[in-house]
Amino acid sequence: MDWTLFGIFLAASGAAAMTGAVFKPGDWYLTLSKPDWTPPNFMFPLVWTCLYIASSVAAARVGSLGGNGMALAFWSMQIAFNTLWSPVFFGLHRLKAALVVMLGLWLAVFGMLITFWSLDWVAGLLVAPYLLWVTIAGLLNLSVIRRNPGMVPVTL
Repeated sequence: MDWTLFGIFLAASGAAAMTGAVFKPGDWYLTLSKPDWTPPNFMFPLVWTCLYIASSVAAARVGSLGGNGMALAFWSMQIAFNTLWSPVFFGLHRLKAALVVMLGLWLAVFGMLITFWSLDWVAGLLVAPYLLWVTIAGLLNLSVIRRNPGMVPVTL
């Protein structure tokens, strides 16, 4: 694994994580009706930290291989959608738009899993928990939409 590549991918992940630090759930999120299976709030930063590290390791493994263009394009796509979700959901309170972002994120992570696996099965395995977590997050986003039909988004 190329440690310089790992550092670059981890730095990009850290930048994405900053949107979660800037656009925190806050009191607004606490007032939303959520399903019983919603993970406890303390789990989110722990899980995301692990996922960011794992996806950075996976990307560094793939980054030095030939024929990695599509795989790294999917990595770039997922980090872009990942960065966008917190401002849309927590910042603007636009639950439906956040679900669209989440769909883009899910597709990007799925594409990343398939393309990484084809180049390096260990990298593919490292991405698998990310797809599971994004699936849960997407279902949670959908459930929150359904349980809070009168939610008014923030106006700028």
